[in-house]
Amino acid sequence: MINKNEWLVVGLITSCHGINGQVKVKSLSDFEERFIKPGIRWLQKESETPSKIELTSGYKQPGKETFIIKFQGISNRNHAEQLKKYKILVKSNKLPELNKAEFHLLELINLQVKILENEELKLIGQVIGLENEKNNLLIIELFRDQKKVLVPFVKEIVPLIDIKNNFLIIKPPKGLLEL
Repeated sequence: MINKNEWLVVGLITSCHGINGQVKVKSLSDFEERFIKPGIRWLQKESETPSKIELTSGYKQPGKETFIIKFQGISNRNHAEQLKKYKILVKSNKLPELNKAEFHLLELINLQVKILENEELKLIGQVIGLENEKNNLLIIELFRDQKKVLVPFVKEIVPLIDIKNNFLIIKPPKGLLEL
């Protein structure tokens, strides 16, 4: 289950845009309203305590996964430049409701990891975290040696996720678990 006190990174401020304090945001979310709908947001620089800020407007750049947004109190390019590399966060208890077959990425943490070996499922590790600032990667700790490996979270490598029964199956390419 999701810890209701955790933060989820939903976007990264990559640069300023124009001269009026707008910033460009790389989306890490399937929910566009996080960058368009006005309201309170949370920003975090590196591992500092998140701070509250108000989103006043935003729009998606055509054909891209980036948004141009405006925060209250950020009125010029110099102010916007200071927000570069900040993360936009949401509290995990503010996550939207999903359909039955859908899940939030945070729900993958602590799932057991299995592989199909000689027609049998073999337990090999546990998901201990996510790396989603650039790509969606699962951080898996292998039981055999407590080594942590990064596994791309794509359908070809993670073909089955069973949240209800607390496991997922991976089909790692040769050598991936030895990196």
